[in-house]
Amino acid sequence: MSQSDPLFEALPEDPPVTPGEGRNRALGRTGVLPSQAIRALIAAGEIAGAPELEDSQIQPASLDLRLGKLAYRIRASFLPGTKATVRDKLAGLTFHEIDLTKGAVLEAGCVYLVPLMEHLSLRSTVAAFANPKSSTGRLDVFTRLIADYQESFDSVAEGYKGPLYTEICPRTFSIKVRSGSRLNQIRFRRRVSQQSDEAPGRVGDKHLRAIHSDVGLVEGEAAIRDGLNLRISLAPIEPEGLIGYRARRFAGVVDVDNVGGYAVDQYWEAVHLGGDKRLVLDPNEFYILASKESVSVPPEYVAEMAPFDPMIGEYRVHYAGFFDPGFGYAEGKAPGAKAVLEVRSLDIPFIVEDGQIVGRLVYDRLTEVPETLYGQGIGSHYQAQGLKLSKHFRQE
Repeated sequence: MSQSDPLFEALPEDPPVTPGEGRNRALGRTGVLPSQAIRALIAAGEIAGAPELEDSQIQPASLDLRLGKLAYRIRASFLPGTKATVRDKLAGLTFHEIDLTKGAVLEAGCVYLVPLMEHLSLRSTVAAFANPKSSTGRLDVFTRLIADYQESFDSVAEGYKGPLYTEICPRTFSIKVRSGSRLNQIRFRRRVSQQSDEAPGRVGDKHLRAIHSDVGLVEGEAAIRDGLNLRISLAPIEPEGLIGYRARRFAGVVDVDNVGGYAVDQYWEAVHLGGDKRLVLDPNEFYILASKESVSVPPEYVAEMAPFDPMIGEYRVHYAGFFDPGFGYAEGKAPGAKAVLEVRSLDIPFIVEDGQIVGRLVYDRLTEVPETLYGQGIGSHYQAQGLKLSKHFRQE
């Protein structure tokens, strides 16, 4: 594929959406790239891997990244900055190397750096952004992408050419990984050359209200302020009266590639609502809770949850944070999937009550509808979820 492939030609910005027309009009070419555009980047050599990329890595609007053969136990997290490569900084921070080819345990509370199998050679109008996969976040594994000459985590500048690395810090559970394990994913955002927006394709509140009027982002009225605001659910799930889970410290190792292999009660403590109908988040404890709303991401969009908003509390509500196109979506039906909240209070106890706003989703346009949506034959584990742990635990 040539660099001038029509898939990437600059087209005008989308006109404003009005109710009733949002799903049917042609989309512009500014925004997040869907699966077919990711395949085009692979065919053009702008995304490559050693060994070659597998088709199963391609998600509706992102690409799963694979761990390489070695992990480096490092003293502390770091960024290379604009004048250094990751390997320039790594030499003075490494404690020891770990062979991942036969699998190895990464211990809770330690920081590791792993070169990835994938590398990039992007054109000047395409940037990349990363986040942990949903299952990674629900294990309380803090994972961030690092690239050469970059000043921020999980972000790769337009036109980047070079290797990729992932920083891994298991917080509660020690994890077993191996070469080829997939802990984070990368997505690609395109801007037309004349744009100066930091986030081209980002959906503003006015546009978001129009989408909600058209297809329904949540049931009933939507609270929209700098994105779609979500409330926490502390409504007990009968008959057990469960409202969430708190991770058990000093539990066993979790193999990230072992789906359905672990009993819930060995790793999680069930949380029930007290008589005062509120929950006190203990500092540095990790909780799995759920949103009160069921959420929908229409096929033309993706969504991302802001992980931390000091305006609504000193806690973090989502580590993975990325919602694929089609999540919770069924045309003509109410939204069908809760947002699972990975909650950690920061430094001080914090009280949450049923229905309290705890986070917000921001939506981005795709350049076009993906070939396959989330939940449609691609092994999507969380499409119709309510309160749900990661895929590693047996929900009986």
